[in-house]
Amino acid sequence: MKQKAPKTSKSQAPAPPEAATFKPDFAEQVRSFVAEWSVTIVLLLFGTTTLLQAFVVPTGSMEDTVLIGDHMFVDKLTYSPKGALSKYILPYTDVKRGDIIVFKFPVNPRENYIKRVIGVPGDHIRVVNKELILNGKKVQEPYVVHKTSYMDSYRDNFPSEPNARLAEAAYKMLAENVSNGELVVPEGSYFAMGDNRDNSLDSRYWGFVPRDNIIGKPAIIFWSYDTSTERLADPNIISLDHLLDLATNFFSKTRWKRTFMIPKRYPLA
Repeated sequence: MKQKAPKTSKSQAPAPPEAATFKPDFAEQVRSFVAEWSVTIVLLLFGTTTLLQAFVVPTGSMEDTVLIGDHMFVDKLTYSPKGALSKYILPYTDVKRGDIIVFKFPVNPRENYIKRVIGVPGDHIRVVNKELILNGKKVQEPYVVHKTSYMDSYRDNFPSEPNARLAEAAYKMLAENVSNGELVVPEGSYFAMGDNRDNSLDSRYWGFVPRDNIIGKPAIIFWSYDTSTERLADPNIISLDHLLDLATNFFSKTRWKRTFMIPKRYPLA
């Protein structure tokens, strides 16, 4: 006769094995840390090289639209070359008259400049007594300021015989691109001027902006600090004088009202 196995009460049931606890060793922790930060750094590099770039305005050539000491993010995506698929889903656009652009200075590509596009390829441009004539029509420029009362024969009546030293590209521009007293913008180039029209080193003095030199357009001013061109002359070096000024005057010299301002384009007909 078979004997029945004795019943086991719940209280006598064998306890389940304890869950195994896993603690990553030091090497695993290091690998995880490196992997996480590698992804973060790659994303940051992608953002700063492809999407946005921080830029500080060192001169007053765009006053009063953009001021010395304005710190802004530059949108690098808008003017990027269009891809076969991305052109349908990303906000690409062509450079237009009236756009404010940040670009590599044609004379020294290591420097970045900010100006307003006045002429696109095919445009006819001249300035008569400080007034812009674009494609045969006088243009209203509400963003322009004139801070000198006198007339300059070259600056204020352009194109004309230079009365100052120009960059070689500007001499070439005057020699090859002037027709019937008007400057004709060639293909692949743009004519840019500062809003502070009497105090702007712009295309009148160093020639056209090549399309490949254009980095992007201002997206937003994230901080504005009242300082001087001398303190911002080299964006890669922060002088001791500037650091001391920041330490003692940060709150009083920060232009709080300019925070999150967007420098806007003005359409030119």
